[in-house]
Amino acid sequence: MSDDHTHVQEFFGARAADWDRRFPDDGPAYAAAVAELGLREGARVLDAGCGTGRALTPLRAAVGQAGRVLGADLTPAMLEAAARAGRDRDGQLLLADVAALPLRSESLDAVFAAGLIAHLPHPVENLRELARVVRSGGTLALFHPIGRAALAARQGRRITSDDLRAEDNLGPLLAGSGWRLTSYTDADDRFLALGVRES
Repeated sequence: MSDDHTHVQEFFGARAADWDRRFPDDGPAYAAAVAELGLREGARVLDAGCGTGRALTPLRAAVGQAGRVLGADLTPAMLEAAARAGRDRDGQLLLADVAALPLRSESLDAVFAAGLIAHLPHPVENLRELARVVRSGGTLALFHPIGRAALAARQGRRITSDDLRAEDNLGPLLAGSGWRLTSYTDADDRFLALGVRES
């Protein structure tokens, strides 16, 4: 296992049991972001870096029982917390690295990723792997329940010019990894960047 993976697992593993209690009011923001993916009944969707699975319930509601919902995360403790919360009823939980997903190419219609991009050790390659598993014309949502400035303030830091989530950085990053940025919102109450899978 790489040092990147060990760090991520240690960071989130130590916080998994209390994660949902720390952020109890995020549910509506997740549901609103999922709604903007425009998923249809029967669609196949991955929650990449699903954590405790807070997006799985709105994703299941969007695709219906005929759809397929997967939640992949690198940290066993996060998946255990998702199962304890009963979210494994809404989607299949996978212990998996988004850098090497155990999924067929072009097998999904969409990817939802909350808070993921800041934890990607190799953003271009990792986003390219997400593109690999999505059909041409499929969609990507990069989400956080608060915007960049609010998150930086919460963490006691400043936004820097090299922030991958800045629109000027994110557009080229997505373009270099098989996606085209179609919508960008960075407000106090949420961050949501939508992309489409290029041919």
